[in-house]
Amino acid sequence: MAHELLTVEEMARADRATAEGVDGRPPVPGIRLMENAGAAVADTIRTRFAPRPTVVLCGPGNNGGDGFVAARLLAAQGWPVRLTLFGERSGLKGDAAEAAARWDGPVEALTEAAVPELLGGRPLLVDALFGAGLGRPLDGAPRRVVESAAEAGLDVVAVDVPSGVHGDTGEIWGAAAPALLTVTFFRKKPGHLLMPGRALCGDLVLADIGIPTAVLTEIGPQAAENGPGLWVGALPRPRPEDHKYSRGHALILGGERMTGAGRLAARGARRIGAGLVTVLASERAIPIYAADQPGLLVAPVDDYADQLADPRRNAVLVGPGLGVGEATRLAALDALAAGKALVLDADGITSFAEAEDGLFRALAGVPAVLTPHEGEFGRLFDAEGDKASRARAAARQADAVVLLKGPDTVVAAPDGRWAVNAEAPPDLATAGTGDVLAGMVLGLLAQGMPAFEAACAAVWMHGRAAAAVGPGLIAEDLPERLPGVLAALRS
Repeated sequence: MAHELLTVEEMARADRATAEGVDGRPPVPGIRLMENAGAAVADTIRTRFAPRPTVVLCGPGNNGGDGFVAARLLAAQGWPVRLTLFGERSGLKGDAAEAAARWDGPVEALTEAAVPELLGGRPLLVDALFGAGLGRPLDGAPRRVVESAAEAGLDVVAVDVPSGVHGDTGEIWGAAAPALLTVTFFRKKPGHLLMPGRALCGDLVLADIGIPTAVLTEIGPQAAENGPGLWVGALPRPRPEDHKYSRGHALILGGERMTGAGRLAARGARRIGAGLVTVLASERAIPIYAADQPGLLVAPVDDYADQLADPRRNAVLVGPGLGVGEATRLAALDALAAGKALVLDADGITSFAEAEDGLFRALAGVPAVLTPHEGEFGRLFDAEGDKASRARAAARQADAVVLLKGPDTVVAAPDGRWAVNAEAPPDLATAGTGDVLAGMVLGLLAQGMPAFEAACAAVWMHGRAAAAVGPGLIAEDLPERLPGVLAALRS
């Protein structure tokens, strides 16, 4: 499955490159791409719905041109179709004007006053008003019609994106109507996966309209939908000659009071394949950790410096249940100074509030993954702007991989690569699941997986494990589902 995500600007470049000819291929006229797009919309509608009264909302640009094509093809198949246009037909240009010229039915004007009658009788609504590159919030008649459709709960099929959803950010500009399904073309856009846009797209259909994959070489997209295609080649696989030390030795700083966090992280690290995992804890807490997992190593936290001095200890997790303060901050800095791969989570992140510059200097050149939720993110980084832009800027600023958690987790690398995860079921919204995730990232780093790929793989497998558990999930369930997820990946 294609995993690249194209921004609005990159998709426009793909269209232009196809029209000019790519990699020795003959040029493909824009009207042919538009005809293919409209045909994909019409075919999808015929597949999903029985013939019924249908209203096609067309806008003044190429999205509207796709709507004209879809309307013509549906009408040719006997569907009762009404077409309404926002703007003047004489104002259409280029391929959209050509598509409109091929429509021989009436064109009704989309006005605010016309909306109640247009939506009367609960028609199927084809939303071809505005595509992913919307430049300003919806207002006037377009806003009125999408708000009315949403209030009435009409069945909506969106062309490219639901009008009002920005293709780069998933943000709603003014208003948008939830779609039952969205038909988009060649490659998905970030806004199809980022919230709240993802929740409004319904079922997403990706249609081939004749754009060659060769355009991606020139474009070089940096965004991707998270999935095995991004990282499965780097996923550690035990070799016949391996032993526990060759599979990495991970260290976890365990808290004294909230011991569950460190224990969950340890189980995640072990289940994902780390050869050894040691929890370093206070003398009072050691019996709790030691009694939890027979295969877990436990040592006094006073041994931390000696543990870091051992080159076999190659990855460290600082944060879950550890407490906020100088001791936590110093533990992270010591790990970085020793050149260990670092996962900084929870209290480890918060401990650097107002001391982030020292962290960022120490992170330079060391494999590291920061795993904040939104609240923790704002303690170190600028919290203004859309989620993807914030995560990417944070990764550059910190010179580390940033895994910004949520229903649309974004993983961003300092070199500009970034991925959106769409595998997280809402059942994960329960205590301790983030601790398991931090441990999974740790376990992959201990096995030598690069930081960006390790973060992406852990997030994806975390979601898959959660989906396998389903309703009633608690954090303890997740590590026990990882063997099945890993077995499926290996096959």
